[in-house]
Amino acid sequence: MGARANSCFRPLLGTAVLLVAGACQAQSPTDSPPTVLRDVTATHLPQAPDLHALDIALADFDGDGDLDAALAVEGDVNRLYLNDGHGRFAWRKGAFGQRPHDTEHVRAADFDRDGHVDVVFVAEDDRTHQLFLGRGDGRFVDASDRLPATSEGNALAVGDVNGDGLSDIVIGNSGGKEGGRNFLWLNDPDRPGWFEDRTATHFPAVGNRAQGVALVDLDGDGDLDMAVATETPPTRLLVNDGTGRFAEASDRLDQVTPLETREVHAFDANGDGQPDLLLLNLTSNAGEWEKDPQARLLMQNESGRFVDETATRLPSNRFSSWGGAVMDFTGDGHSDLIVGAIEVPGFEPLQVRAYANDGQGRFHDATVATIPSTTIGRSWSMAVGDVNGDGADDLFIGGWGTQARLLLGRPVSE
Repeated sequence: MGARANSCFRPLLGTAVLLVAGACQAQSPTDSPPTVLRDVTATHLPQAPDLHALDIALADFDGDGDLDAALAVEGDVNRLYLNDGHGRFAWRKGAFGQRPHDTEHVRAADFDRDGHVDVVFVAEDDRTHQLFLGRGDGRFVDASDRLPATSEGNALAVGDVNGDGLSDIVIGNSGGKEGGRNFLWLNDPDRPGWFEDRTATHFPAVGNRAQGVALVDLDGDGDLDMAVATETPPTRLLVNDGTGRFAEASDRLDQVTPLETREVHAFDANGDGQPDLLLLNLTSNAGEWEKDPQARLLMQNESGRFVDETATRLPSNRFSSWGGAVMDFTGDGHSDLIVGAIEVPGFEPLQVRAYANDGQGRFHDATVATIPSTTIGRSWSMAVGDVNGDGADDLFIGGWGTQARLLLGRPVSE
């Protein structure tokens, strides 16, 4: 999923406006009005302005009751940032070994059912997926030999797909000898924390050049289905029979234009009790203009079809988005959207965008009132959680070659 500059509705266990570049210069704090989210990066995060921190998993890795952060790092060693309880993070070096990898994504769950949070990473070019079992004190044991295969991985999701109470792993592959066919690794109930490859029997034999996966109950039958973001059309939807066997149902998606999609988010946009789908897209992978990068919102109707209602529900955009998040930054009980923005062609950093929900699933640009003007970068995948214990969700933003950022939400009482 890493760019080459020249080159949910049901949450999972453990997991958690177009501006030209010249108009995006950061203002000083005295020049900027207060915003809903406060940028505390300078005081709360390790400074690493050139790091490729492509994804974040928030979980309590050291057992002290607050959310720590595991960072998937492209071209360097993956990182663990421990929280002091007030949202200030310190880097625990060596927590995930000493060797750099081409890591794209990270997820956290208690895979071995010992009460401690574990971490899985997926990598692309060096095909080195990693599993680390947590000890509950911020230390980990490398158990990567329990993963059944290597691949050119570019997407990752965890969740209990077969209803046995254990978290399973889905890896979305983007090419290589696998032909872009995704992996399904089921957690072994006789040996929790060991994984069995059930791809051949449980997945359709289809390659898809995956870039993102969302596991969510899309059809209301109580099990986890799958939406797959792909860099070559079409986007895919797979439905689960309840035992972890998936069948193709992509014909339920209204795909009105070819897309290069990097992330798919499932959430209830209009409060009707059914999950809808947000697709975040590129014009190209930091190359020339190829496809329409407009973010797209597919609303689920009563028949279970996902209808593209982007034109009436989302602000228009011409920037590319490698990542975003769903969070209620207005505190009104409705899901709002955070959308990363990068100018392509050019791969130029832009300000993160905020789209507020009117409660009916129609979104307007609320960036100026929500996001500090300091949030200019090549924003990547994001994580949402209350890192400082004040009851408000906060936003951790990954970045490609730009500083990862932490934005604290304001409690409703303020």
